[in-house]
Amino acid sequence: MNPMEFAVIQTGGKQYKVSKGSLVSIEKMKGNEKDEYKKGDTISFDKVLLVDDGSDITVGTPYIEGAKVGAEIVEIGRARKILVVKYKQKSRYLRRNGHRQPFFKVKITEIK
Repeated sequence: MNPMEFAVIQTGGKQYKVSKGSLVSIEKMKGNEKDEYKKGDTISFDKVLLVDDGSDITVGTPYIEGAKVGAEIVEIGRARKILVVKYKQKSRYLRRNGHRQPFFKVKITEIK
């Protein structure tokens, strides 16, 4: 493994720069109808935008055909609570709502 090897993947509407062995916190993904993902499962990302293996760079249009990035789920959790406040002055209107976004913390195992 070259220490400069990395890839750019797209998942959950966001793009992430990943390298082998790195930990990345991504948006929670849905499994198939019967079972959801659990801790220790492996995921494969096929929306790979860029791969750099240290000597040459491959850029997709928009994705690279046949490129995959493998990962393992290390943790499933929810982020810190954010407060959503709606307020209108002079009209006695105040609404508070809390939200915790679910996430997966994944460890990148391979780039091919």
